[in-house]
Amino acid sequence: MPTHASGAFDVKLTPQSSDPLPEGTTLGRMSIDKQFHGDLEGSSKGEMLSAMTSVKGSAGYVAIERVTGALGGRKGSFVLQHSGTMARGAQQLTITVVPDSGTGDLAGLTGAMTIRIEAGGKHFYEFDYEIAAIA
Repeated sequence: MPTHASGAFDVKLTPQSSDPLPEGTTLGRMSIDKQFHGDLEGSSKGEMLSAMTSVKGSAGYVAIERVTGALGGRKGSFVLQHSGTMARGAQQLTITVVPDSGTGDLAGLTGAMTIRIEAGGKHFYEFDYEIAAIA
């Protein structure tokens, strides 16, 4: 049965250089720095690639971030993989733990995270996870 973790996080996105493209699509690259609070206490570093189209509210992004800290009192690290799209404002986001990326007390971690952003830019996470025994 999955365990549920929740809390807030602070995020800093820093634009990186990217190549110009023909009209209609803009590609971007950013570094990610996060601080997690709540049931997950730690930090992460990662990279994000994004594409924005000429249609308002349509875009996509992928990201990879390595999280280091304590989850439910267990210390270690793991990697999250993001895949998000927005079609004329309708959002779809999947964030999952990369298989076998858990280290330390988090070896065997699997799960999925959701993100909520409230007015004023405050970020929150909900994380359903399991930690399987490693043979």
